[in-house]
Amino acid sequence: MKCALIGLGMVSKTYGDALANSDIDLALVHARSAKSRKAFLETWPTLGAAEAESVEAVAASDVDFVILTTPPNARAEIVDTLSAAGKPILMEKPVERTVSQATALVEMCEARGVPLGIVLQHRARPVVADLRRVMTELGRLRAAEVNVPWWRPQAYYNEPGRGTYARDGGGVMISQAIHTLDLMLSLTGPVSAVTAMAATTRFHEMEAEDFVCAGLRFQNGAVGQLFATTASFPGRGETITLHFEHGSAHLEAGELRLSWQDGRSETLGAAATSGAGADPMAFTSDWHRFVIEDFATSLRDARPPLIPGRAALDVHRLIDTLERSARSEQTIRL
Repeated sequence: MKCALIGLGMVSKTYGDALANSDIDLALVHARSAKSRKAFLETWPTLGAAEAESVEAVAASDVDFVILTTPPNARAEIVDTLSAAGKPILMEKPVERTVSQATALVEMCEARGVPLGIVLQHRARPVVADLRRVMTELGRLRAAEVNVPWWRPQAYYNEPGRGTYARDGGGVMISQAIHTLDLMLSLTGPVSAVTAMAATTRFHEMEAEDFVCAGLRFQNGAVGQLFATTASFPGRGETITLHFEHGSAHLEAGELRLSWQDGRSETLGAAATSGAGADPMAFTSDWHRFVIEDFATSLRDARPPLIPGRAALDVHRLIDTLERSARSEQTIRL
């Protein structure tokens, strides 16, 4: 299959590496800046991609699908153009800046019959599949601990628009913790209520939050806690710990530790980096490659991709509820 890549910012290196190790051809690349297009092509000459001077040129091409990695505020018009041309879209998280805007993009693609997948690559970790296989044996979920203790220096937020509601839709929740929250929901099921506190620490000059803590109640009766920040120097890997009636599961990057209440224990996978520190791109491209290859296969087999657009709306609703709870200083039900 052939794809195009629209958006050549910081994350494009990860996509270049992922595609270089896949059997999918990158035919076209586009960014508003000709300098960015040239720089990407010079960095990845082995991919053999050509330069597209406009989104319309990509829409009119013969590529099988388009990977879209622009900032969220630049999505709507591009998705409109691509979906009108019938081009399937695999889009970097988040879907959009707000729940209503994200829903509008999903419904636009659904109305036109255009497949839409979202890159929430933490679901593609091999140990996640291992955990899903043993969850029935672990029994009912009782409690959850979710921690995203990351670090970003002020230089990261000095890029125009970063950490603002107008460009990104928020701070640590929608830009960093969204991956871990999405993975949590896929394992725990829906959250029914949240009680949150959010703040911007003195480490950063930015509009949105860089620190969040919250209590969670799940529809299945379990309870949980969330901690997410980009103000935890020097940054540590995100973790999800799920406590079941017969044992606990601890997910940390590429590693899964199982602790059974009868004394058994097991460790699966291997440690991996996830961009927790000052370099946000310090993580493997393997999970991105899996999501891209899954999306291509889903088109070939006419099945839903790993994370369809509508499935990604669940984490958007949770983030929106956390924000509203923090602003109102009240418990809010989803």
